Amino acid sequence: MKPLREEEIDAIFHALADATRRDIVARVIEREQSVSGLAASYAMSFAAVQKHIAVLERASLVVKSQRGRERIVRAEPAAIARARAVLEHYETLWRHRAAAIDAILAEESEESERQGEPHARHRRHHRP
Repeated sequence: MKPLREEEIDAIFHALADATRRDIVARVIEREQSVSGLAASYAMSFAAVQKHIAVLERASLVVKSQRGRERIVRAEPAAIARARAVLEHYETLWRHRAAAIDAILAEESEESERQGEPHARHRRHHRP
């Protein structure tokens, strides 16, 4: 899988930032649907649903095709997988950072114990 450009990442997460668009993606992951069938599911105009679909298309999360007189919307699994890969990358960075912080804290705790200082959690604070 090729790495995504910043513009592609921005487009994907902009598209997924809206609840209606996330719902559209979820619906077309289950099964492809016509634009009119999707539009009937929402309390908004047909044009508004078309605009949501256009945002998802620009992010390559869905693909529209013509089937007879209907426009059919289907999920694009490769784009969804790329979005997941971006999130996994950030999760890995976060986990490494958390592990580094844990190591620093453990090192400080060991150093305090070697110097005979009680661990900060176990210190009692007395009021004068």
